[in-house]
Amino acid sequence: MNMNLELSTPSHFPAFPYDPPYSIQVDLMRHLYTSIEKRAVTIVESPTGTGKTLTLLCSSLTWLSDERERAKKGKMKAVAGDSEEAMKAKDWVIQQTMDRVRRELEAEEEAYEVRLAEARKREESLRRMAKARVVKRQKHESKKLDDSEEENDDRFLPESQQSDPSKEGDISISPALRALMAKVDGTRMEEEQEITCTKIYYASRTHSQLAQVLPELRRLNLSRRVSVTDRHASSDISSHLSHKRSLDEYLELDSSNNYTRTVALGSRKQLCINDDLRRKVTDIDEACRERLGETGDKRCQYLPPSGDEFRMLDFRDEILAAPKDIEDLAESGRLSRICPYFGSRKAIPQAELVTLPYNLLLQKNAREALGIQLKDQIVIIDEAHNLISTLLSLSTTRLRYSTLETSFSQVCIYVSKFRNRLSASNMLHLKRLVVFLAALKKYAGEWKESMLKGGIKTKSEVMTVSELTERLGKKAAAINLLEVEKYLKSSKVARKIASYSMKQAEKEADPNVKATFRKGAIPPLHTVEEFMISLTNTNEDGRVTFTIEGPGKGDIEMKYQLLNPSPNFMEVVEEARTVILAGGTMSPISNVVTQLFSSVPSERITSFSCGHIIPESNLQTLLEFKADKQTDPIVVAELGQIILNFLNIFLLAPSFLNHAKAVWLKSGILGKFEGKKRVFFEPEDSTAVEAVLNEYAAAVQTSLVVTPKKGGALLFAVIGAKLSEGLNFADDLARSVIIIGLPFANLGSPELRERMKYVKRLEKKRGVTRENGKKDAAAELYENMCMNAVNQSIERWASLVLLDRRYSTPSIRNKLPKWIGKKLTVAENFGQTMKEMSSFFRGRS
Repeated sequence: MNMNLELSTPSHFPAFPYDPPYSIQVDLMRHLYTSIEKRAVTIVESPTGTGKTLTLLCSSLTWLSDERERAKKGKMKAVAGDSEEAMKAKDWVIQQTMDRVRRELEAEEEAYEVRLAEARKREESLRRMAKARVVKRQKHESKKLDDSEEENDDRFLPESQQSDPSKEGDISISPALRALMAKVDGTRMEEEQEITCTKIYYASRTHSQLAQVLPELRRLNLSRRVSVTDRHASSDISSHLSHKRSLDEYLELDSSNNYTRTVALGSRKQLCINDDLRRKVTDIDEACRERLGETGDKRCQYLPPSGDEFRMLDFRDEILAAPKDIEDLAESGRLSRICPYFGSRKAIPQAELVTLPYNLLLQKNAREALGIQLKDQIVIIDEAHNLISTLLSLSTTRLRYSTLETSFSQVCIYVSKFRNRLSASNMLHLKRLVVFLAALKKYAGEWKESMLKGGIKTKSEVMTVSELTERLGKKAAAINLLEVEKYLKSSKVARKIASYSMKQAEKEADPNVKATFRKGAIPPLHTVEEFMISLTNTNEDGRVTFTIEGPGKGDIEMKYQLLNPSPNFMEVVEEARTVILAGGTMSPISNVVTQLFSSVPSERITSFSCGHIIPESNLQTLLEFKADKQTDPIVVAELGQIILNFLNIFLLAPSFLNHAKAVWLKSGILGKFEGKKRVFFEPEDSTAVEAVLNEYAAAVQTSLVVTPKKGGALLFAVIGAKLSEGLNFADDLARSVIIIGLPFANLGSPELRERMKYVKRLEKKRGVTRENGKKDAAAELYENMCMNAVNQSIERWASLVLLDRRYSTPSIRNKLPKWIGKKLTVAENFGQTMKEMSSFFRGRS
């Protein structure tokens, strides 16, 4: 019997909801399917409006469906065998055996679906009961500790290194109790261990971007239900998200229909339903961790008691039984009175699609805490133009001298108090910690004094990790920080120290001291721990910056900055089956490969850049003049005169917006703008962005109805800020856009200078040679950062005007998206620009 297990790339995708799809969509889906099957790393460019999210989901889920069938064939092939004895067996014997295996597999799937159907009915019943009556909130008050409990300091001792403490989400069930539960219901417990599957991890930067995944997923004509886990936070810009079907509609669907099993997983901030706790604490994550180890009345009321894990498992089935977003999941948790944060984490092993924000995928400690295993899984990173900056940002740690002082004081008091009760091993690790903290505190103080006495204007210094370690002294340099960090993590002593310090502070009359150790705040030692971990990175890959902040003798900020984004990301690349980086514009792609995949074999790396679904004739890109005198009032005034002849969206370099606004206000040009259109400026306060957007959209739509030949709106925004990316200005909201200049980063930034030096050293180390006149690695990085910001601002418009002659140079022009560069017209003067635009819009009126 021929049973080929290799998957061939399909020529069409029946799951795609629109028939027929555009040819570029088919090409993209075929490329993605092949990349997954071939275990490739691929970089994909798909402009806004081309159905990027839909094609990513359709191709990956089609492969996943085919993979399930391949797995079944693999099991049947294993039963049939390839040995000589198997070949000699009668065909009917082999067929009967394979039919039996197939029936067993189908029975397992059917039993699982029945269980989810029961969970769906259970949830539907809870919702109907909730609608029929008012659910009174159960009062849950912690009992006041008696004197004996108050004085019992054993709870502040480090957790025994010999014990095997439960992981954060393990709901405190002892091994003995687990064994008893396994005997009582062995089938169910075995089932929990066995049901795992190949997954797609779909990551993006913001909730507004991730929120587009579930509506697109529901459009697919999937032949089998897909379980979805969504790990993202909430967002303020809800008015710009796609409309979602209500949860009640899905609960009422017949079980035979094709719907998706969905769960939304977010942070504690979004999913905690303990309102009393949320009101009392400053840091919900730390407060939740504190309560995990408590028992009785001090334990969170929404965590099932020890020995009642089946309640959590039933809730997990409810999560997987019907599509839910963050809000729906929190509501379901309230109805079931079970924590949705931990309940959704229970769903990860049985989920097939996991959506999550960057930080939960890219940080190893977050993956470990969530139980995310990337081995042979599919990783899709959407909006990946932000990936490099995100990797660098996530690896940046900051430690203030005041926090270091507090932490050092707490540890010293703790060691002094519990000296005679701590084990030898605990004392050894804590003494090493004290030595390191003392050395860092001493050096930071001495550095500050030397900077102030020296009268140096720039109160900052950049150093390597080895230079800092050497300056701390021989004792501190000899300490293995990885061992200290391992001890802090296993013993949870940072929280113990903070809790003891808070108890002591509560006994004092000084309210200022008490406020320093407010309950639910992040322990100071945790901040120190993050900084210590950073110092274990490769010496060449990072830099430490000491800066005096504020006027006079301000506080010291110690910052670790990662220069190389690749090492942490390579852990993901090496584990995963395939990694897909997708974005509207990923140009220049060579920059992504150089910074992230320099150690990946070239044959494993592929790329795909698709054109736009709109005809090329519907796009126009113009170049006008070089705005290299942005502080010159005359130049800015002339610029205002030019803008009077253009429409809708206008993007500026960050440093230019306020200056231009002041000049135009003084010269009266701003009044002329307002005489033609309503004028809007991007607000400095990000919370006001949604209101500005709504007013802008209303002004545009009103002008179309009331005064179609006059009116409209003009929006001034900043490149790299809220309005320049992640939002879709469709149709009349943005008929044209103007980009002023090139938004190069500030070369005065010490962090940028260090990064440029690093890539230059790395290029030299790799033996890369460049032709005479070619930019070196540092110049390329600087230019690529600029063009990355530009490209994210120009992918959504019909007519694009670039006001800077440098856009016409080959190096800059080649870094524009291909679908834009093909239609680039260089206008010699303003008159030609207006003529070209008038002709363009007349041809489409």
